[in-house]
Amino acid sequence: MNTNKQTIAFKTFGCKLNFSETSEISRQISTQGFDVVANTESADIYIIHSCTVTALAEKKARQTIRHFKRLNPDAKIGVIGCYAQLRGDELLQLPNVDFIAGNETKYNLAELLSENKEKPSHSDDEAHTSYHGAFSLNDRTRSFLKVQDGCDYFCTYCAVAFARGRSRSDSIANTLLQAEKIAKSEVKEIVLTGVNVGDFGKERNETLFDLLCEIEKVDGIDRIRLSSIEPNLLENRIINLVAQSNKIMPHFHIPLQSGNNRLLSMMKRRYKRELFKEKVDYIKHLMPNACIAADVIVGFPTETEEEFTDTLNFINDLDISYLHVFTYSDRPGTKSADIKEKVPQHEKHERSKRLHALSEQKRDAFYHKNKGNSSAVLFEEQHEGYIYGWTENYIRVKAPETEVAHNEIRNVTLLNIDPADGVYLIDVNND
Repeated sequence: MNTNKQTIAFKTFGCKLNFSETSEISRQISTQGFDVVANTESADIYIIHSCTVTALAEKKARQTIRHFKRLNPDAKIGVIGCYAQLRGDELLQLPNVDFIAGNETKYNLAELLSENKEKPSHSDDEAHTSYHGAFSLNDRTRSFLKVQDGCDYFCTYCAVAFARGRSRSDSIANTLLQAEKIAKSEVKEIVLTGVNVGDFGKERNETLFDLLCEIEKVDGIDRIRLSSIEPNLLENRIINLVAQSNKIMPHFHIPLQSGNNRLLSMMKRRYKRELFKEKVDYIKHLMPNACIAADVIVGFPTETEEEFTDTLNFINDLDISYLHVFTYSDRPGTKSADIKEKVPQHEKHERSKRLHALSEQKRDAFYHKNKGNSSAVLFEEQHEGYIYGWTENYIRVKAPETEVAHNEIRNVTLLNIDPADGVYLIDVNND
């Protein structure tokens, strides 16, 4: 390490999109006179790439600011991303925050760090119109490839559209250039990510389906996964393509948010629950062992006990694999924050527990349904004598580390679930 260079460390919160962008920014700044180090080390500068989806995400960012100041009291600490974009003034009032940068300026981090202002502030009040490509290379096995940014939906509970601007993406041709860079690395799997991935390409009359057809052809990429995609944008031709593909994994992440149509309307979602069920049924008709995850918000303003039970029963009857449960919290500036009739915190907590319990039941049923099946696994991490990986349909498995290698794809048979950690023990096929 060149000791004349300042050291800089990054900590990322939130979505896969943030992780892809942090990786891109860190690679960029490493060519501009800085040494990038682990965020567990003492560094001259700490950068927190923030999230504003929930109040908890913002709380974790503030806790991390204090942690980094203890790690090195002399360090400069900056907060970038969505929290900085929307509530930069709040962050700048914190005693340990030296600078902020919103979702445009964060790509000019070296320039920002060279400023001599006491507390540089860049929250990018102007509308976002530019698109910055990004992909992660922090993990040898998997890369998050950004294919889209921003959102045109403005759901009543969500601040991300305000933080990231309108939906936009690069061309298929330029996105493929990014994928080809990843293909030249050791990475075996890419995850296509964005704020609203299903909106890819609409400003150029290109589509996500078109992108998937082309990215499948890139040599050197063995596996492709889709991150979260809205049910109204999950076209049947995309589902058909996944069913026929040898590269695109049978793994879908579809936001539901509520199983009650009145609440979906209040949230300004662009579908009814009947459409969600249609998509799940169609996926399972073509791919009975596909993994389907769903996002659910618990405790949205005015949600009654009867409406929550409606959601619970609706999900119980769906053939899905697990849930991501989010407890509603007001996001300043959103329409739902102005709704007076709030669900009490203790009721939100109790409803969250019931949804988490249902998610565990769904996951257990999905895992047991796959017992005895054969699948290809990408092995990704080692821990206490085992090496862990994920099947094509996103089942967690482990094998003795003497049997397979890190970043290897092997065909396996699912044997039994280890009750100690809920992970499948497998038989590695050697034929």
